[in-house]
Amino acid sequence: MGVRVLLIGDIVGRPGRQIVERALPMLRRREQLDLVTANAENAAGGSGLTPAIYTQLRQAGVDVITLGDHAYRRREILPLLEQADRIVRPANYPPEAPGRSWTVVETAEGIPVAIFTLLGRVFMPPVDCPLRAADQVLAELPPQVRVILVDIHAEATSDKQLLARYLDGRVSAVLGTHTHVPTADETILPGGTAFQCDVGMTGPHKSIIGRRIDRVLETVRTQRPTHFEVASEDVRLQGTIVEVDPASGRATAIRPLRLSEADLPPSVAPLAAKPEATDSERENA
Repeated sequence: MGVRVLLIGDIVGRPGRQIVERALPMLRRREQLDLVTANAENAAGGSGLTPAIYTQLRQAGVDVITLGDHAYRRREILPLLEQADRIVRPANYPPEAPGRSWTVVETAEGIPVAIFTLLGRVFMPPVDCPLRAADQVLAELPPQVRVILVDIHAEATSDKQLLARYLDGRVSAVLGTHTHVPTADETILPGGTAFQCDVGMTGPHKSIIGRRIDRVLETVRTQRPTHFEVASEDVRLQGTIVEVDPASGRATAIRPLRLSEADLPPSVAPLAAKPEATDSERENA
């Protein structure tokens, strides 16, 4: 059996974190997962990550956390980025940027797995070339590492497809995040690299990509600024599972994972009702 790796799509706010906490222990057993990664750049109030939430996700069973264009949204995360080896910022940030551009962790069976993330450049903040950054990371990785997962955090499908074709046969998987909308294009490319433009969003789906519909609509209709508060209903966990041959590093299977609260077995206790957050609490909700 190959190495089974799950990438959980963008975790949005408290609802996203809570369904990860509730579902992940069951998913690790049911899907026989060897490694779980998650994009958590929106986990704190819908934008950014805090050290406390990093710890919460790690304790829930997430092995490695990837970030994106909101990597530095919360300044309190900067010391953690310098110290922790289970979190990576975009590899095509400048070399002076805080944090690791890649990491390698071992599965319970001792198989090394490399993880790194890249930002696209179409409709995104200015960054270095993702192709060149990928080449740099691959040159730095230990030669014995064959299983390599890339999170491409990008807006344009063309950016994601181009990177996947460029890296085909050199990495195990190129999986997209950022748009919060899952695509139906999962495939294994000719060189053995699994690819999907976007693995989806983990959080409230009765929303506008995780935010309250009424708040977004008010701003769009009137141009009045509002707080784009994280929504709360129809919470789902979305991601993609890739199975990789550890000897060759080639993907042998790719399958989207989509799970709602209604799909959780009775043995998973429901969340206790929480009072409405105060204004001071919403920023980290």
